[in-house]
Amino acid sequence: MSKVTGYSRTQIALHWGVLALMIVSYVSEDAMSAAWRAFNRGQEVTPGAHTVHVIAGGLILVLAVMRLLTRWRRGAPAAPEAGYPLMKPAAAVTHWALYALMLVIPLTGIAAWFGGIRDAGEVHEVLFNVLLLLVGLHVVGALYHQFVLKDGLMERMRKPL
Repeated sequence: MSKVTGYSRTQIALHWGVLALMIVSYVSEDAMSAAWRAFNRGQEVTPGAHTVHVIAGGLILVLAVMRLLTRWRRGAPAAPEAGYPLMKPAAAVTHWALYALMLVIPLTGIAAWFGGIRDAGEVHEVLFNVLLLLVGLHVVGALYHQFVLKDGLMERMRKPL
């Protein structure tokens, strides 16, 4: 395989699509929590705003699988050389943890909602908070590259190659 110098149009669209769905998931979390409480009290839960959360989570799972398959088939550009020695391994761990959470969080949500597994719901909520922390770290790292290192890293996720 030749050396990949940038992300493809597909990889960029999947990246931003997952972000948009994560925002939808976050915004619809209150409705989902209310539906979850009603569900656990044995009350009937009719389709409503919480359905948006369920659909967004399912789509995140699908897009995450597509992202991983695309990355496996096409590859990804190497990390920039600039920066501190620990930046590369920290970025790699953060990226792979994000991929793992994009898979595990929807799966725990499915197990909770469709399987009625209460503990899966608790794990789902905790992992989503971990995801928010990692997304924040990811954004801070990208901004550091953009404004401190000025190495053009963010351009790779904006313009396909």
